[in-house]
Formats: sequence, structure tokens, C-alpha cells
Amino acid sequence: MARTALITGASRGIGLELAKLLAADGSNLVLVARSAQALEALAEELRGAHGVEVRVETADLADPAAPGELAAALGELEIDVLINNAGFGSTGPFWELPVEGEVGQVQVNVTALTALTRLFLPGMVARKRGRVLNIASTAGFQPGPYMSTYYATKAYVLSFSEGLAHELKGTGVTVTAHCPGATATGFGAVAGNDKNKLFTKMTPASASEVAAHAYAAMNAGKTVSIHGLMNWFGARTVPFTPRAVVLYLTSVLNRP
Repeated sequence: MARTALITGASRGIGLELAKLLAADGSNLVLVARSAQALEALAEELRGAHGVEVRVETADLADPAAPGELAAALGELEIDVLINNAGFGSTGPFWELPVEGEVGQVQVNVTALTALTRLFLPGMVARKRGRVLNIASTAGFQPGPYMSTYYATKAYVLSFSEGLAHELKGTGVTVTAHCPGATATGFGAVAGNDKNKLFTKMTPASASEVAAHAYAAMNAGKTVSIHGLMNWFGARTVPFTPRAVVLYLTSVLNRP
């Protein structure tokens, strides 16, 4: 029996590439994003290429009611794989950024992710099988001046995923926090940091490359997976680096 995967933020970037990988493996899909047109186009492509069932659900996860409404719309449909990919960031001095955007980041990156996991996890535990993939970030390993809210949300995703993975040992359900670095997804343009050193001094990874790495980590049941050797080295050396140095380096990379 084919498994069913729900992917948020599926209309582009890493989410879109993950949808392609799952469909190629024969998984049925529930694609979630704000853009119905982009989702329908992707759904048609995947149905034609792989013969899988693809359901489209438009939702704005910045709306606190959206996770519950999505779960209600799906009814008794069994979700075997939950991929919390939707998220966004912003760049600049925190006190100058629109409050709606900063609060919205917390709603999408943290609250919606938590709610969706809570809504779909009981079914997985009851069936003694399932996978949760949370797209975190290397940003989650340290604070990030000029992207303070975004970095904080990804620290939550990382910590939440690790704690939950431990709770679920022996249940047949795994949780993976995947941590990419700079990736060519359109995130930078939305966050306003595509001209910062984080993107201009490094070569961003492709969305397809990052998705393949995340997909393999999820299927292997890894709890934390960091994409790229340099990203892994940077993340793992943070605890051994003076905090003032960490803050200085991230501020240089993120400064508008």
C-alpha cells in the first residue's frame, strides 16, 4: 500500500523537490501552500509522470486557524509522512521590521509546525509507523543578528525535533530535523538577504541537492542532518567558539 505524504510549502524550492522525490518513489501526496495555481500545475505534472494520487490544499499557515482547518479537510486520510517545510525569514534591525512579519514568522515557522505535528502524529503512533521531516536550518545552531527572529525560530525547530525524536523511540515513528545552509530557493529574495555576504560570499546549494539529502536522512531515520561539509563543520564548532565571536560572524554574514 502506497504511503501518503503531506508537504507544506510545496509550491517551490525544497518542498517542490521533495514532492518530486516522493512521487517518484510511488507515494501519494497532499500538497499545501498558498498558491493554488502553482500547486495544481505541480500536481498535474506528478500525476502524469508517476501515476500517484495528488491532492491540493491551499492554506496560509500564517493564519492560526489553518492547521486545524487543514486537518479537518483531510478527515480520515492517513498521513504517513509529514514534511514541515513552509517557512520564511526577514533581514534588518529587528525594531525596524514590520511587526506583522516578525510575528508571522513565529506563526509559520514554529506554531503551525508544532500544531501540524501534534495533529498528525497520534495516527502515526497508533499505526506504529511514520516519518516527520522538519526543515530547520544551520541558523538553528546559533543566534543571528539582523535575522534574529528567523534564527530563533529555527533553534526551536531543531530543539523540538530532537526532543520529540527521543520521546518516540520504539514507536516506529521517526523525527528528522534537516539543516541546510544557504540554498537557491527564492528564500533570500523574500527574506531580503540575497545580497548579503551569506549568499554572495558562498555558493548556495541547489534546492534539488538539499531535498535529496533531506529525503535520504528522513528515510534513514536520522534525528539531525546537516547538509554540506562546511555547514556541518560550522554548526558543530559553535559550542566551542566564544559567543561574542559567533555573534560577530553571524552579524557580518547577515548585515544588510
